[in-house]
Amino acid sequence: MPDLTTRSVTSLASVDAASWDALAHEGCPFLKHGFLRALELSGSIGDEAGWRPVYVLVEQHGAGGAGSPPRLVGAAPTYVKRHSYGEFIFDWAWARAAVQGGLRYYPKLVIAAPMTPATGPRMLIAADVARDEIVRHLIAGVRDVADTERCWSVHWLFTTAREHDELAAHGFMRRASYQYHWHNEGYADFEAFLATMTSRRRKQLRKERARAREGIDALEWVRGPDLGPDDLADIDRYYRSTVRAYGGLDYLQTGFFEHVHKAMPEQMLWARARRGGRTIAGTLYFETDAALFGRYWGCDENVPFLHFEAAYYAAIERCIARKTPRFEAGAQGEHKLLRGFAPARTHSSHWFRHPGLASAVERYLVEETVAAHEQMRELEDYLPFREGTPDPEKE
Repeated sequence: MPDLTTRSVTSLASVDAASWDALAHEGCPFLKHGFLRALELSGSIGDEAGWRPVYVLVEQHGAGGAGSPPRLVGAAPTYVKRHSYGEFIFDWAWARAAVQGGLRYYPKLVIAAPMTPATGPRMLIAADVARDEIVRHLIAGVRDVADTERCWSVHWLFTTAREHDELAAHGFMRRASYQYHWHNEGYADFEAFLATMTSRRRKQLRKERARAREGIDALEWVRGPDLGPDDLADIDRYYRSTVRAYGGLDYLQTGFFEHVHKAMPEQMLWARARRGGRTIAGTLYFETDAALFGRYWGCDENVPFLHFEAAYYAAIERCIARKTPRFEAGAQGEHKLLRGFAPARTHSSHWFRHPGLASAVERYLVEETVAAHEQMRELEDYLPFREGTPDPEKE
């Protein structure tokens, strides 16, 4: 392989978008150049937000002949953090334990899709190069950043299963967690999906869909290129109103949705509920051939069960029609179980500079992993499917 070098940059403004996006993203849109750049441009990440980018890049030299520019063959979206907000794999207890023990916990280094709890590759690698070599360079580059920035720990969040194994081989501790995902088992239509459920749950879902549809004139699917300024304003307003309603933090700053729409409209999708000639609610999705990702719901008026219709049922129906294999509707929410979303494993990997804290966390993770697997088994008992319906997590 031609010579490889590793360096870091503090903004994707200096990285060619096409080169970044040519790396393997495996159907996850949240580390695309446009998405990350929209976070930068809107101030959603940066020094003030506590997500300071230090992107690690691996470049190949001489592949195109003498004098050719270096080629980007690997990247890791790396951030120096002074808090633990917006990560969705929680380490607050570790931070408290460190402080109580007289240790520093921040700054720390996080490799993730900021404010986005969706699994995807965190080591973006060109498809035609030797993966093991690039993995070694990326991990070494991340460790160099941790040393330079005096970070006390390193956290890879929502990695793929393959990365989880690779990071363990390089000394990172495994952590197990789970979300709720819907899997397409080749259903002919929504009714075929309902047919796999118990009679009670089948009737309940039909009732909820009917009640939601009675309260609106239409639920429209609006593709990203067709979104207008009013739609983008609605999306932004709904995001903020929902955050306020549930006591959350508005991580995405004003302007984010406009920037991401300008950069990657083809992957945006808006489920828009209309009544009386105006929009009263909606859910923003990101769509790829590999999966549909539900992100932000909001409303101006409370219509019974409309949230379930716009954020779950209509999306399942779309996945069936388009043969999309997986639907991720976001973090948490045990109510998803009764609507056909099964517990799905998620992965993270961790390293700590202080050996005492590392040892304590390692012991904790052994117990937490056992508990997480047991919780998943117990939660499967609440799935609405008739006996004999396959569980995609077990196949």
